[in-house]
Amino acid sequence: HAAAYKHVPLMESTPSEAIRTNIQGTRILADLAVEFKVDKFVMISTDKAVNPTNVMGCSKRIAEIYVQSLNNHLAVIGKAHTRFITTRFGNVLGSNGSVIPLFQKQIQNGGPVTVTHPDVIRYFMTIPEACRLVLEAGIMGKGGEIFLFDMGKPVRIYDMARKMILLAGLEPQKDIDIVFTGLREGEKLFEELLNNKENTIKTHHEKILIAKVQEYSYPDIDKYVDLFQDLINDRNELKMVALMKELVPEYKSNYSKFEVLDMPVR
Repeated sequence: HAAAYKHVPLMESTPSEAIRTNIQGTRILADLAVEFKVDKFVMISTDKAVNPTNVMGCSKRIAEIYVQSLNNHLAVIGKAHTRFITTRFGNVLGSNGSVIPLFQKQIQNGGPVTVTHPDVIRYFMTIPEACRLVLEAGIMGKGGEIFLFDMGKPVRIYDMARKMILLAGLEPQKDIDIVFTGLREGEKLFEELLNNKENTIKTHHEKILIAKVQEYSYPDIDKYVDLFQDLINDRNELKMVALMKELVPEYKSNYSKFEVLDMPVR
């Protein structure tokens, strides 16, 4: 299950679409998988679900919570025909909206190359690497796991922009300018994968770990998803995001109009 809205600024401006597709869309697919006794359901998540600072990341965290709680609920009631597995990783090079095609186009057009912040860093893997690890996790998974992938060392986006300009035979800030545009709504300087020893369990695969995360009651999360539908119908985006923060208390908005919801009540 790879269907999702993944663009952070777009979802920050339209949280109802993040809820409709990323949360409710996941519930529809997961429930159908159970109904038709699908053997394994592998959900593609994101590093932005860890300590989310934006609507998109939180919507994916809630999707993780739904499939994990459903898996555990089915096991308890003796109907575990479908095993739900989640994979969580960072940016995939060359995927839709990836920074490399954008930089290539900007360089071809004579610049400038736009970088949000000089210190912003991201994890990257190639499409074949991502596909291979997703297949491995799908085979390994017994149900209920959230698998983390070893993404290697993070890359500074500014350094990537410089290298791409040099590889094009040009000189940064002489032939092609690099312009800093500022972090966009909901963006972090760095992403987290929770891949430290305290929060993960090793597997036999050196590049795949299992996240130790808070688990939720399925009836509770199911009620929350129903509430989200009511709020979509009411078109009340502030209440939608407030409910997301209630469900995922580690969700703290960054560079966003929803930061007002994180302020202490006086």
